[in-house]
Amino acid sequence: MKIETLGVVGAGTMGNGIAQSAAVSGHNVVLVDINDAALAKGMATLTASLDRLVAKGKLAAAAREGALARIETSTDYARLAAADLIIEAAAEDFGLKTRIFKQVESVVRPEAILASNTSSISITALGATLADPSRFIGMHFFNPVPLMPLVEIIRGLRTGATTAETVRELTVQLGKSPISVKNSPGFVVNRILVPMINEAFYVLAENVATAEEIDAGLHLGANHPLGPLALADLIGLDVCLSVMDVFLNDFGDSKYRACPLLRELVAAGHLGRKTGQGVYRYD
Repeated sequence: MKIETLGVVGAGTMGNGIAQSAAVSGHNVVLVDINDAALAKGMATLTASLDRLVAKGKLAAAAREGALARIETSTDYARLAAADLIIEAAAEDFGLKTRIFKQVESVVRPEAILASNTSSISITALGATLADPSRFIGMHFFNPVPLMPLVEIIRGLRTGATTAETVRELTVQLGKSPISVKNSPGFVVNRILVPMINEAFYVLAENVATAEEIDAGLHLGANHPLGPLALADLIGLDVCLSVMDVFLNDFGDSKYRACPLLRELVAAGHLGRKTGQGVYRYD
């Protein structure tokens, strides 16, 4: 199956990044969100990202214009009817994702592929809520999407082989490097990464070191380009907490208990870069 038009549901950090990567690679994109304000914010972020690439000489001005011309925005799910593949990029909430896919499924063609950008939720469980789980798959992109090459491709128990092969080919067309991953909470990267971030919050809460010293330790001692607490701010503390809660629920192992400090910061609305404050302040 040839993928020419992508639908993206959710114009937030991940959604607008996926839309940008698809449009730059020559695909038409229909970007859908719940209201015009969310779409305008997403497109502003996307446009600024393209502008930075042009300023750095990594993208031609003509390519920027072409990419923007290939993106259509809408609050109407019916506009997804023309899409060959639809990627959901909403918050890490099973109920929300299933509601979105029910709406998407009601308007798309029977042969269209549906994918979730979930970072931790079971692809098998999400697929089971659809009429045809064989055309459902996980496509886990990484933030910032335009710059990060990895995409985890996750097959649910009932995902069809053709669906998986088509998505893998598309991923390469987007300029990304796919890895095939078994359906399991957190898949590969977040299964390892987020518990490490959670442990950094425990170290911070116990006053073993300051946030700056913890991040410097992992940067200088483990050659991480970004320390775990700064990375948590980039990912979003709410996302990190959601992933840990999924791990605790699905594995039933107390080693995945979220640090109370992480939960407290999320409760306060200190979610990281996107709110201006997380572990660090971003004035």
